[in-house]
Amino acid sequence: MNFLRGVMGGQSAGPQHTEAETIQKLCDRVASSTLLDDRRNAVRALKSLSKKYRLEVGIQAMEHLIHVLQTDRSDSEIIGYALDTLYNIISNDEEEEVDDVEEENSTRQSEDLGSQFTEIFIKQQENVTLLLSLLEEFDFHVRWPGVKLLTSLLKQLGPQVQQIILVSPMGVSRLMDLLADSREVIRNDGVLLLQALTRSNGAIQKIVAFENAFERLLDIITEEGNSDGGIVVEDCLILLQNLLKNNNSNQNFFKEGSYIQSMKPWFEVGDENSGWSAQKVTNLHLMLQLIRVLVSPTNPPGATSSCQKAMFQCGLLQQLCTILMATGVPADILTETINTVSEVIRGYQVNQDYFASVNAPSNPPRPAIVVLLMSMVNERQPFVLRCAVLYCFQCFLYKNQKGQGEIVSTLLPSTIDATGNSVSAGQLLCGGLFSTDSLSNWCAAVALAHALQENATQKEQLLRVQLATSIGNPPVSLLQQCTNILSQGDKIDRRGSKIQTRVGLLMLLCTWLSNCPIAVTHFLHNSANVPFLTGQIAENLGEEEQLVQGLCALLLGITIYFNDNSLESYMKEKLKQLIEKRIGKENFIEKLGFISKHELYSRASQKPQPNFPSPEYMIFDHEFTKLVKELEGVITKAIYKSSEEDKKEEEVKKTLEQHDSIVTHYKNMIREQDLQLEELKQQISTLKCQNEQLQTAVTQQASQIQQHKDQYNLLKVQLGKDNPHQGSYNDGAQMNGIQPEEIGRLQEEIEELKSNQELLQSQLAEKDSLIENLRSTQTSPGTNEQSSVTASARDSEQIAELKQELVTLKSQLNSQSLEITKLQTEKQELLQKTEAFVKSVPVPGESEAGMATETTDVEGRLSALLQETKELKNEIKALSEERTAIKEQLNSSNSTIAILQNERNKLQVDITDSKKEQDDLLVLLADQDQKILALTNKLKELGHPVEEEDELESGDQDDEDEENEDDGKDQDDI
Repeated sequence: MNFLRGVMGGQSAGPQHTEAETIQKLCDRVASSTLLDDRRNAVRALKSLSKKYRLEVGIQAMEHLIHVLQTDRSDSEIIGYALDTLYNIISNDEEEEVDDVEEENSTRQSEDLGSQFTEIFIKQQENVTLLLSLLEEFDFHVRWPGVKLLTSLLKQLGPQVQQIILVSPMGVSRLMDLLADSREVIRNDGVLLLQALTRSNGAIQKIVAFENAFERLLDIITEEGNSDGGIVVEDCLILLQNLLKNNNSNQNFFKEGSYIQSMKPWFEVGDENSGWSAQKVTNLHLMLQLIRVLVSPTNPPGATSSCQKAMFQCGLLQQLCTILMATGVPADILTETINTVSEVIRGYQVNQDYFASVNAPSNPPRPAIVVLLMSMVNERQPFVLRCAVLYCFQCFLYKNQKGQGEIVSTLLPSTIDATGNSVSAGQLLCGGLFSTDSLSNWCAAVALAHALQENATQKEQLLRVQLATSIGNPPVSLLQQCTNILSQGDKIDRRGSKIQTRVGLLMLLCTWLSNCPIAVTHFLHNSANVPFLTGQIAENLGEEEQLVQGLCALLLGITIYFNDNSLESYMKEKLKQLIEKRIGKENFIEKLGFISKHELYSRASQKPQPNFPSPEYMIFDHEFTKLVKELEGVITKAIYKSSEEDKKEEEVKKTLEQHDSIVTHYKNMIREQDLQLEELKQQISTLKCQNEQLQTAVTQQASQIQQHKDQYNLLKVQLGKDNPHQGSYNDGAQMNGIQPEEIGRLQEEIEELKSNQELLQSQLAEKDSLIENLRSTQTSPGTNEQSSVTASARDSEQIAELKQELVTLKSQLNSQSLEITKLQTEKQELLQKTEAFVKSVPVPGESEAGMATETTDVEGRLSALLQETKELKNEIKALSEERTAIKEQLNSSNSTIAILQNERNKLQVDITDSKKEQDDLLVLLADQDQKILALTNKLKELGHPVEEEDELESGDQDDEDEENEDDGKDQDDI
């Protein structure tokens, strides 16, 4: 190192010239020696000199060492020496003890040397590829120095080396094999190598993850004892963070691979005070950070919620809550656990509900939320812990209207515990809001504001909260008490920042009054509030008070923008005039802009977590910055708008509301109609299916009937060929197969069907005559009015449709009547056969014994015929059901015809009314014509001239001629 400082500082090397010559000779021996032993000894000597004379060895020997790696791969010893020498040249490890100033200078110089030698080495990409191929060697003396050398290259120039490894074939896969090495030294250094390889490179992170890295790393952590393991566990956790942080693909792969379930044993720390080593604290800290990587608010919402769901289902959230409520946990682990639980439950309703049900192991048991809030408002607790509790409470209420309602309900009069045995969350928040610690004031105000975030119902409910300020005095509302404390300002002695309390209360009031006109009205009811705000804004105060002025301007702007003009003394226009007179519009807008220009505003707007280095920096809340961004522009516009524009806007709002109500009404109607249409479509589809099923059943029955008929004919032919005694037995079997009662019943059913058919035919004839009458009446000459023509056209179309339906019904009836006649003929044939059997006499004795077997066959066939008759009965029943359906259709057609007749009668009445009106108008016109004639005659008599157009309009042409003659006579007389 002394030689290095001499060379880099420009001082004379002096005695070191002999070492430089030695290095040169060793390099010559490596390059020129033909014996392997000579080269090996020379490389070993260079290795021993490489730490002390790093610069000379790097300049002179690097090229020769790379050549050794290329040519002498068969000898593992010389390869190991060469790799160690290159590692010493490139690595920046410092071993000598020097004072602080020299150490700083030497560290900077060594870093420069390391990056320069790394750049020389990777200039030829083949060198890195050669190094990757050497890592496939199993020999310890080759593999271990190769791992260390590649790790050092990645530390020096990571992005360039990553790109070379990425494009080399199977480069990443070769490095993944290091995790499976049975030698712990190589495996552990392989983890360090992968740490450097995966840093800030998404493509390599994905390749490593899909090379089964998660499973191997989790196995190593389990083998090493989870959180009780050594530094290897720490390295594995850092590598897991590299793979998962800001990499949505790997996070999804980690979740779908069920690796979240493998994290649960990490947090089984128990309640025993067995001692927490520094390594265990570090391991648990990294494990908690790994969970936060998976559920970070910056991740896509879908990915975060799926990980939150998996953590609840596998019991990981329950395990974290156990640590949260355990005793003997170090403060930094407890703080990080609170932050982790916060993000596991943030915005996920199931986890939020579970967290609300967690109780601390106390007597009596208290909810975990209450225990945490007690720590938040306790000024003796560490600042970092109080920030973590506030973040946990914010995450519990984030998009959780149920939780917001539960918190606000603990402040309402009906739910407060009168016995005073238990302290509620709302009471703790009120206690913190009005304490003498400014940090407690700020935290309680922000926490209460989150209970009102985007929840108009709870904003109105909180107006009901009454506080007993002192004995004998009436209770004061929470809103009034907040404004009272705000107006007192610095009169009350508080510990901490001067403006922190006022900023917290102003943020609470702005959140409370925004989007809540009722709260604005309550605020304006107190006549002292508006003068206080205008006085604060109008004063010229120092830089520290500018933020308070800006928040006062924001609060006053909210009372204008969300004002419903229910108070005459504080209507929108009057408040604007007050601002213009006392403050000035430009000055007001300038004061309003102080908020977003504050140096801590942008810091708070970046992340939801309240992470402040010290209490003085705790000024803005993340959600409040969103509210400011949303309201700043609209308040500026509202201040510059005139009263006429406000009225126009209100009118536009009213018309829009009316339009929206009409649109919603029609939307509801359309939804109902859509539902009805869907139901009708379903009914039609079911009817079609039933119709198809019935048609298939009818065709199957027809084919079966035809088959039975064919079998019956075959039986008749076969029986005709046998002797006459067989025929007598055949008839006897038929008589035994079909009972006379069943035949009579069938005849009665056939008669009923006949009568029903005649009735239906008569009804159809009546309907035909009715339709013909309607058509004749409609074709008769009527008026020429347009309404009658259109009505008759509609009636004719509907009647045509009804006729078409009747024609189809007739065709169905005809087809069914044909089937009935066929069945009747078959029944007649059966009856004739039974009668023939009664008249015939059976032959005794001799032939009976010979034909016993044949009669059994005939009986079987006749039993089949009996089955056929039963099926025919079923078919007759189906036909009767179809008759009833046809009757229903006829009834519906009757109703439609009646409706059409009523409409036609109405149209005729309308036509007669219009005729009467026309007649009345004609009479009136005639009267007017007479009056006009009389008036023109009078005018003429008086000597006034009358124009020709008036004469033409006054009467008919004949009357005009007579008037012209009279005019001529008058002129002659004159």
